[in-house]
Parts: sequence; structure tokens; C-alpha cells
Amino acid sequence: MEGHDDTLGGTYALGSRRVHRVGYGAMQLAGDGFFGPPGGDGDGALVVLRAAVAAGVDHIDTAQYYGPGTVNRLIREALYPYPTGLAIVSKVAARRDASGALVRADDPDELRRGIEDNLDTLGTDRLAAVNLRVMDPTEPPGQRFDGQLAALVRARDEGLIEGVGLSNVSRDHLRRAADQTSIVCVQNLFNLADQRSADVLAECQLRGIAFVPYCPLGLAGAQRTALLADPVLAAAASRLGATPVQVALAWLLDLAPNILLIPGTRSRDHLDDNLAAADIRLDGTTRAELNRAA
Repeated sequence: MEGHDDTLGGTYALGSRRVHRVGYGAMQLAGDGFFGPPGGDGDGALVVLRAAVAAGVDHIDTAQYYGPGTVNRLIREALYPYPTGLAIVSKVAARRDASGALVRADDPDELRRGIEDNLDTLGTDRLAAVNLRVMDPTEPPGQRFDGQLAALVRARDEGLIEGVGLSNVSRDHLRRAADQTSIVCVQNLFNLADQRSADVLAECQLRGIAFVPYCPLGLAGAQRTALLADPVLAAAASRLGATPVQVALAWLLDLAPNILLIPGTRSRDHLDDNLAAADIRLDGTTRAELNRAA
């Protein structure tokens, strides 16, 4: 799993580890709406996971509430015993109700239980990192946030996780957390069409923290469709001999060296396309055009 620095976009620090900048997000391996098992017999999910690792992916993002439990069990079935150097990162503070809706599970005892549930379904005794997912990033961070953060710090100090991360946070959350402990990664919505977390990305870059954009191709539905149909992106893709998806991912890799990608897919072909984005180099003209369009 060591790989070479020139593969999959090079590497960046994820806490004490260095991982390739193109990883894999496992969310789409759950059923529709990220709830329940995937369609079919699940063999396709196992193929995609194994192919990702065989291609050099050493950073997989997951969560117990994907399914719930379904995705973690697929990862375990596909990859256990886990290769040396594989960083599995999860997140806590949410759960699925009976209808599949995402609801809060962010009291300190629930966070601890969420970490333990991840360890159990994945079949491991330690995770590379766990992100504290803030359900409402517009809520100013205060004592409740401090208590949640302390629960993850305790889990780290007890050896259940290697690093503490954050997800869906404001810059104020990040700054408050970083004043209290070491933060190894931040996972926020960010892509060509939605750059509201640009200030969080800048803060992460300043502090040497990995920034992991979720939904790197836009939110499923209208936003993603509009992004991938954008004529500027299409023209750039044609000029570079690539697909719009690959150029959108390459733009993120080009934007800042601390960005780690976790594009997800259920398709082996789409996996290969996503990984190939690391080989695309944006010229100055293309970079400027995409930035203006964004």
C-alpha cells in the first residue's frame, strides 16, 4: 500500500499517515437514499472496493449510518484482513431512523457508541480517523460542541481512533476545535458549483490539515446535472481529452495540495474514470476559465 508519490495525485498527510490524494467514498454502496442494502447481490460493491485498493487507493471514507451498517459490512467482506497502510475513516453524530431519515445522535455517549459500532461492523480495533459531523453548521460552537469534541479526544487517547476529524463545520468550529486538540481532517461539501466552504479550506491549508470535499461532483440531482453539463467544463474536457467528471475532480486536486478526494461509485468503469482524474494537468487558461465559471 505504500505506492509512489506520483500516483493517484501524490500524497498528503492524514494525521500521522500519508495517503494518496485520490481515495474512495463508500457512501454510494448503500441502497437508494443511502439506506438499506445495494441493489442486486452486492457482488458489484465487493468488486469495486477490491479494484480501488488494487489500484493504490489507501483512503476509504465510510459511516455506520450508511445502510446503516451495510457499507461497513461490505468493506469488511471485500477487504478484511485489511492491507497494511489502508486508512479507513468514518464519522459519527448521526443515525438513520426507521424511515431512513438522518437524525441527530450527537450526545457524548452516542458518539462513543457510534465509534464502537463502526469498529464492530468493520471488524477492526482502530480507525485512522473519525469525523465529528455537525448536524447544523450554522449553530455557533459552544459548550455542547466542546463536549462532543472531548468524546472523540477520549476515544483517540484510548486508542480506538488515530485522529480526530470534523465534518460539515464552519471556520469557527474548526478554529475552536483546533484550539483544543489536533485535527487531522475536515470533510465539508465543496465542488466547482458550491464553494461556500472556501474559508474552511483556506484555514485547513494554513494549518496543514487535510480537507476532504464530499459530493465533489455536486449534490445528487439538479446541482450535479447542471455542473456536469456546464459548457465551460465540457469545453475544457474536450480540449484535455477527458470527461467533465475527470476535469471537475482534477480542478479540486489542482486547487490546493491539502485536498484529498473521495469520489464514490458503484461502477467499476466509473471508478477507473475517477482515478484517472489524477493524471490530468490543468493549464493556466483552463484553470482560469473554470475559476471564472465557478
